[in-house]
Amino acid sequence: MKDVRPDFAKLASTPRSFQDADQRLVGCPPAIAITPVADGRPSAYDSNVEKTWRMAEKTYDLIREHVRYPDGTPVRVVVAPEIVYGPRSGARAQAYYATQNVCANIWVARSWCYSDELMSACQGIGSSEWQQCAYGLNQTDRPGAVWLKAFTAAMDEKERPIFCIYNPDLEDENGPLCDYVATRLLRFARCAAAVGYLRGKNFLGVGGVAMGIIGSDLRRNVMLHTFGMGSCSFDMSGLHTRIDEKFYDNDELKRACEWFKKTFKIVYGNKNNGKLPRPLPEDELIRQCLRETLLVRDLMVGNAKLARRTPSWVPGYKHVEWAQGYNAVAAGTQGQRQWTDGNPNFDVCESILNSMVDWNGFRAPYVVATENDGKNGIGMAVGHLLSGGMSQMFADIRTNWTPASIKKATGTDVSKICPRGIIDKRNSGAAALEYAVDLYKIVGCPKTTPIQDVMVKLRASEKAQQKLAAEIGKSVTYMGADLTYFPGDGLSSHFRTPGGLPMTSYRYNCVGDTMTCSVVEGETVELPKAVGDKIGAITDPTWPETHWMPRGMTSFEYMNRIGPNHDGSSLGLIGADFLTFNAMLRIPVDMHNIAKEDVFRPTMWDRFGGDDFRACAYLGPVYK
Repeated sequence: MKDVRPDFAKLASTPRSFQDADQRLVGCPPAIAITPVADGRPSAYDSNVEKTWRMAEKTYDLIREHVRYPDGTPVRVVVAPEIVYGPRSGARAQAYYATQNVCANIWVARSWCYSDELMSACQGIGSSEWQQCAYGLNQTDRPGAVWLKAFTAAMDEKERPIFCIYNPDLEDENGPLCDYVATRLLRFARCAAAVGYLRGKNFLGVGGVAMGIIGSDLRRNVMLHTFGMGSCSFDMSGLHTRIDEKFYDNDELKRACEWFKKTFKIVYGNKNNGKLPRPLPEDELIRQCLRETLLVRDLMVGNAKLARRTPSWVPGYKHVEWAQGYNAVAAGTQGQRQWTDGNPNFDVCESILNSMVDWNGFRAPYVVATENDGKNGIGMAVGHLLSGGMSQMFADIRTNWTPASIKKATGTDVSKICPRGIIDKRNSGAAALEYAVDLYKIVGCPKTTPIQDVMVKLRASEKAQQKLAAEIGKSVTYMGADLTYFPGDGLSSHFRTPGGLPMTSYRYNCVGDTMTCSVVEGETVELPKAVGDKIGAITDPTWPETHWMPRGMTSFEYMNRIGPNHDGSSLGLIGADFLTFNAMLRIPVDMHNIAKEDVFRPTMWDRFGGDDFRACAYLGPVYK
C-alpha cells in the first residue's frame, strides 16, 4: 500500500464543519468474522472444501437474519477470502479483517485440521481484544470434536478465551443448523456485536453527582478498562447558556410542544398541599421540559442544523464546536438537587429520549440514566444492545412487598398472583413509555417470543408502530412534579405496567475498581386496581410504576442482595445474554437466576472450576 502525503496547507485553510454520519453515532459498525478451516493435505482439503463453505454459509445467513444493531440494521458479517489451512491463508484472513473493524471471529470446521500449529500465525486474528468462538460439526465420519477440543485447549493455554459450540447429538449436515448450535451462535454474535459497538463510544455525564449517590460518580478508568469506552462531562451551567443563546432547533421545539399537548393527558395541579403555587405557567413548563430534551439529545449525538447557528456574543462565528455533541452511546442527567431547586426536572427529557416514539415518529431509543447514574446507564446501554434495540426502563428499587405486607396494607390476599412477592419499581417519571403498554400484544407475538424477534417485527410494521404510539398516548399521563422533591417544577409521567410481561432486571456495581454485575429474570405482575392504587399512594401516585416478581427467588431476596437503589430492566428474558456478554469483558456476575444449561461462557472458565470470579480475576480487564 502506497502512502499519499496529505496537503497540509489545504487542510490548514479548510474551515471546520459538521460531518454528517450515515448513522446516529460516528464509527464504523463492528463486524463479525467467519473463518472456515480445514486440513490442508490435498485429499483431505478437496473432500471437505464444499461442505465447509456450506457450514460457513449457514452461519452467515443465521447471523445476518437475526442479529441487529440498535437502529435495526443487520449486523455486518465478513468471511475469510479463502479457507484457512496454513499460516499464509491465515495471514490473508488477518489482513482482510483488519480493514473491516472486526470485533469477533467464529471458526467453523467439519473435520480435523492442524489446531494450534495451524492457528499460531493468526491466534487472535489480528487483535487480542476480539471475541473468539469455535463451532465444530458433530458427525461420526468427520471428527470435528477432535479439532474443536485440541483448538480450545490451545487457546486456553495461550490465555485467549474462546467459546466452544458442539451439538450434543449428531447433526444433519444437509439440513438447517440445529437449535442448540443456532442458539449459541446467535448468543455469541449478539453479545460480541454489543461489545464491539460500545468500544470507542462515550458515556456523557450531564452534571455531576446527584444527592451523594455513588452510582453518579463517573468512574473514567473503570469505564475505559472494562467497556473500552470514553467518559465525558458537561457542566449543567452549560444548559443555561444554551437556553439563553437559544442554541436548539426552535422549529423542532414548536413541533415537539404541539405533539406533546396533543398526545398526552396532562394534569398540572395548581398547588402543592394547598400552599405552594406552581413555579411556571403551563405552556412554559412544557416548553422548558422539551428544551431540556432537545439539549440533552443534541449533546449526545450532535445536530448538523446547529452548526450553522451564530451565537450573539461572537459576531459572524459559526459555532460548529457546540453542534458536534459527544458521540455518546448513553448519558445521565444529574437533576437533583442543584438543577431542580430552580429548574424543571428531567422526567420529560428522560422518559421521551428513552422511548421509541416522539414528535418525529418511530425511532431507536436514546439511553439516558436518571440522577446521572452511569453504572445503571451503562447497564441500560448493554440491555438495549442485547435486546435487539428494545427501550430500557430506569427505576428505583422502591419497595419490597410480600403477600403478607400487601394484605396487611390493603386487606387483599394476592398470594396466588405474586407468591414470591413483588418489587415496586418506580422513579419520578424517567421510565421509557413502552413499559406502559403490552408490546407483545401490539406486535401480535406470544410472550414466549424472544424480544429480539419482537423488535424485528415491530420495525417491519408501520401499522404496529402507529398502534404503539397510540397506545402510549392513551396509557401515559404527565402530572405536575411534587414540589417537595422538585421546587423548580417539572412533569412526571405516570402509568402502570401491564402484568404477565417477561422482564429482565440488571445492575452493574463497583467494588473498588472491580466491576460486577447482577442479572435476574422475572415477570411483571398485575395487581387488582384498588391494591395497586393503595401501594402507589404510599410512595407517589404521580410516578410510573412497575410491579415485578423475580423467578426462583423472593422479592426480598432480590432487594436484599442487589447492590444499590437503582436497577435497569428490559422487556424480554435476556439474562443468559448478559452472562455471555459479561464473560466476554471479564466482568464477574455476583447474582443471577439463569438455568445451568443456558450459561454460555468460554472454555477457560472450566479450567477454573466454573468459578466466574476466579476466571475474570485471572484474565483481568480486556482493555487494560
